[in-house]
Formats: sequence, structure tokens, C-alpha cells
Amino acid sequence: MPPHYADRVKKFLPALVVDVVLVVVFCAIGRRSHDEANALTGLAITAWPFLSGLAVGWAATVALYRDKFDAVLIVPTGLLVWFSTLVVGMLLRVVSGQGTAFSFILVAGTVLAVFLLGWRAVARAVTKVRTPS
Repeated sequence: MPPHYADRVKKFLPALVVDVVLVVVFCAIGRRSHDEANALTGLAITAWPFLSGLAVGWAATVALYRDKFDAVLIVPTGLLVWFSTLVVGMLLRVVSGQGTAFSFILVAGTVLAVFLLGWRAVARAVTKVRTPS
């Protein structure tokens, strides 16, 4: 593995882990709010469409921005990851027979935006505070 590739992976792997954890938390909160049973199995069934969308967003962003890729940028990384997580997630829910009520799409879009864009905004703010001008 080329050294620059290893450095890039080290740089974006924590961001990918944060995104995955936040998508799983989003799904867990949703299941908990509806008192749904089968904790782990149910969570996996709920999460896989959104995690698939997250993977599509990450792959697209890395492919499109290659050397300029920055996992912590809100634009384009955060927006593309959020959009694909939501859209691909909802499409896969439809295909798999899971619900996609309009109110759910709005709530999911809002919560995923707060999670996937919010942590990036906080990370940028912290980086600016730590970096002397």
C-alpha cells in the first residue's frame, strides 16, 4: 500500500466511524421511540438501508474528490453523504417493504442532517479554535 494512501485512510477512517455510529444511533432512537422489539435484529433491519446509503455517499465523495477529499468538510462531503444516506436509505426501505411515510422522511432527513452535518460543523469550529491565526 502506498504511503500516501495509508495516510489518507488514517485521516478519514475516524470520520467514517463517526458517520456509521451516528446512523446506527439514529436508527436505534427511531426504534426505541416506537417501542419496537427484537433489539439487535430489528436494529440491523432498520439500519442496513441507511448504512448502504452512507456507503454510497462515501464512495461517491471519495471517487469524485480523490486528492481533494476531506471527510470533515460540510460541502461537499457532508452534504453528499447526508443526501445519499437519506435518499438511498429511503429507496432501499421501499424496495424491502419498510415504511416511508412522508413524516418519517422529513424526520429522518432532519435528524440525519443534524447528525451528519452537525458533527462536521463542530469539528471545523474546534479546528479553527485550536489553529492560531
